[in-house]
Formats: sequence, C-alpha cells, structure tokens
Amino acid sequence: MAQAAATKSAAPSFTLTNNQTGDSYELPVFESSIGPDVIDIRRLYAESDYFTFDPGYLATASCESRITYIDGDEGVLLYRGYPIDQLAENSDFMEVSYLLLNGDLPNQGELDGFVDSITHHTMVHEQLTQFYRGFRRDAHPMAIMVGIVGALSAFYHDSTDINDPHQRMVASHRLVAKMPTMAAMAYKYSIGQPFIYPRNDLNYAENFLHMMFAVPCDSHAVSPVLADAMDKIFILHADHEQNASTSTVRLAGSSGANPFACIAAGIASLWGPAHGGANEAVLKMLEEIGSVAHIKEFVAKAKDKDDPFRLMGFGHRVYKNHDPRAQVLRKACHQVLGELGVTNEPLLELAMELERIALEDDYFVERQLYPNVDFYSGIILRAMGLPTSMFTVLFALARTVGWIAQWQEMIEDPGQKIGRPRQLYTGVNQREYVTMSKR
Repeated sequence: MAQAAATKSAAPSFTLTNNQTGDSYELPVFESSIGPDVIDIRRLYAESDYFTFDPGYLATASCESRITYIDGDEGVLLYRGYPIDQLAENSDFMEVSYLLLNGDLPNQGELDGFVDSITHHTMVHEQLTQFYRGFRRDAHPMAIMVGIVGALSAFYHDSTDINDPHQRMVASHRLVAKMPTMAAMAYKYSIGQPFIYPRNDLNYAENFLHMMFAVPCDSHAVSPVLADAMDKIFILHADHEQNASTSTVRLAGSSGANPFACIAAGIASLWGPAHGGANEAVLKMLEEIGSVAHIKEFVAKAKDKDDPFRLMGFGHRVYKNHDPRAQVLRKACHQVLGELGVTNEPLLELAMELERIALEDDYFVERQLYPNVDFYSGIILRAMGLPTSMFTVLFALARTVGWIAQWQEMIEDPGQKIGRPRQLYTGVNQREYVTMSKR
C-alpha cells in the first residue's frame, strides 16, 4: 500500500516570539510519516506582518508529497516507500514507472496493461519530425528537447485538459512513451543519420538503444548487458524529491499550464550545469586530467583547500554518507566495461584508477567522498558511445516519469495554490519621476 499522508494536526505546535514587541504566534506543526516534521507558516504574514526568508527554499517544504523520500545523512532513497537498491535489483523501469505514477507496485495484469499502453504510444506524429529540421545540426540536444516537448501540446489536443483524469493519464503515458523516441531523434539529427522508428517487440531500454544506434542499411542487436545497465540508469534517475527541475514542473503546473509545457519547463531547468550536467562534468574533468600519470597531481590539487579544482562525481550535496544509487551503478559499470571489452580506452582506465584511489585514500574515506551516481553513469554512457551532449538528455528521459508523478500529485491536491514566492525587497523607496531635461 502507498504511504499514509502526513497527519495534519494543530498539536503539537511551534511558538514564535517577536523580541521587539513581545507578541507570540502559535504555528501548527504537521507530522510527517518519515523525516522532519514541518512548521505551518501559512498564517504567519496575516497575523504578524512578517514573511520568512529562505533563499533556495532549503528549509521550506513547498508541498506535501507521497512519492519520494530522501535521507541524505543515512544514504536512503525511497520510491513510494521502496528502497532504490531493491527496485533496481528486482524491477525494471516500466514497473518502477507504474509505481511512481500509481502509488503501488502492479500485479501482472496491471503491468501488462501499462506496458502495452506505453509501447503503443512510442510513435510521434510524423509532422513533428519537421521541427527537428528547423534546428541547426550543431544545436545542443537539450535545446532541441525543450522545443520538441513543448510543441507536443500543438499535436495532441486531446490530452491537454488538466481537469480530466483520463486526459491526464493519456498525456502521462504519451510523455513516458515518446521521450526515448524524441531523444534518439535529437541524436540522429545531430549526426546526420535518418531517424529510426520505435519497435514494439523491444522493451523500453532496448528500444531506446536501438533507436540510438541502429541504421536502416544494417541490422542492430542490442546487448542485454547494455540494455540492463541503461534500464538501471533510468530507474535510478526517475525521481529525486523536490529538486530544482521537479519544483519547476510543479511551479509551472500550479498556473494550470498543460502537462507538455510543464515537462518542457522541467527539461529547461535540468539543463543547468549545477543540476543535470554533473555526469557531463565528470567526463570533462577526466579529459582535463588526461592520463593515469597525472592522477596524483590532480588528487593533490583536490585536497588543497586553496586550489579551486574539484573532483567531479565524488560526494553529493544531498547524500552525506553514500549515494545509494552509486552502489547499484558501480556493479553495472564494471559489467558494461567487461561486455564491451574496454581495456585500452585511456579515459575509462583513468576513471577506474580514480575510483580505486577514492575508495582507498584516507582523505576521501574520512570525508565520505565516495564516487556518486554521476561518476558511474558518465562512464557507462561514455563506454556505450554516447556523446557527452546527450548525457543530460538521458537524465531528462529518465526523470520524465518522476516529473509527471509530481505534476499529477500537485494537480490532484485540493490545497494546491498557484506558486507565488515572496521577496525581501532592498531596492530604493518610492520616488517621483524626473523628466529627461532635469536628469
């Protein structure tokens, strides 16, 4: 069963006192099912004439959610209550997608029906291919994805009414199904190859890899090892609580925007190098180091607090212990390298040596700077032959189902309001307009 919602009760409460006036304000405390409880400050401005100040909303719960839970100190990531390592080991991306969208793991009939719906929505409208030809060949794939996904609302008018549960479901399935097709088309367009249509006889990960690397003049067999690794990458990136891109999707959705526009907004937010570009940054770092012979030099630079150089892909802003997703991908990474026989790729040899040092060096161990999910996913994608410009696209592809689940939860929340953050204004006070001749 899905996790119970947070208990909304006026007791216990939190007392806030104004030291200047002596006035006190009783603020309700909402109890979470797991994790920190939350102080309800919605009435604070009305009663005290004060706003709260929290840049980045790092101490503010923007919503109530039943989807994903993170405990960064303990290295815990749960989808609908299930540990991420258990899902990655025992499920596939379609089953996890059903879980995120519906709240519970499916029985066989439910899963078969869901997979059938996704499979038969993978095609895109043929006129949509004309959009790609409007971009330069060297356009960044994320720029293409923002435009193409946003354009879906112009092609699928029958699934843009957010007040119709059936239309919401159809839009959700369409987005999950078409994202691999659109992502692969962005790649094919960039290298001047013809688009490859989806195949109904392949599973989700296999279909994506086939559309990426097949060509019409030759047959292409997808390696089960590579497909399994790609499937795990999709699972591990499917959702991650209220991060920047998820918050963007919710904020856009709070205005009543159609789901395609909301997901396009999420892709735009994910494009930022501080968010979705981390695995791309790992590869750039490896290229900067250059060879195994230079590792000691760069490790020393990373340890020097006065040196701006940072080892990308080690440690995590949220996970202060270990990244539970990284442990899953470490195994998959070594399987992929073994499957491909990558023994003489200098960049990947460098990555494996850097991994060994990070797991043994006291400096990294004491600070818990373990390789994270971005480190391993970057290496896997590189080994598979994907250009670094596609790394963030893969992230967006996987995260789409999480964005949709969060968007749908927001739409169905009767207490949801349009997002309207407040500000601390520090500009000039009101002043009179001065005509040009007197300036």
